[in-house]
Amino acid sequence: MANYEDITIKQGTDVAIELELINADGSKKDLTNHSVSAMMKRRYQDSANDPMTQAFNAVVVTPPTDGIVTLSLTNTQTDALNTRGRYIYDVELSYSDSDSNTIISRVVEGQIEVSPSVTK
Repeated sequence: MANYEDITIKQGTDVAIELELINADGSKKDLTNHSVSAMMKRRYQDSANDPMTQAFNAVVVTPPTDGIVTLSLTNTQTDALNTRGRYIYDVELSYSDSDSNTIISRVVEGQIEVSPSVTK
């Protein structure tokens, strides 16, 4: 089951969100050979090409055994976000098992509120 976390993003700023992923026993999740992706949308049914959809730059931080993922957006990307209403987002990890099957798991999901910028 994915964790739920709401986020506020300030329009027109650079954003970096660090996620520390842990196992059920409290140990750091080993992200060796994992990739990460994250996206925010206005509605679940919006396509990846929709102008109100924004992919995060999502990376596994070195060393991957620390279980840390960073999500980021540039100030240009956040400046283009709509400040009316909320976005939804999720973060997914993927890796290939020993049979070369791609395994995808959702680790975080929630809503994003965009705080409007006064200075542009």
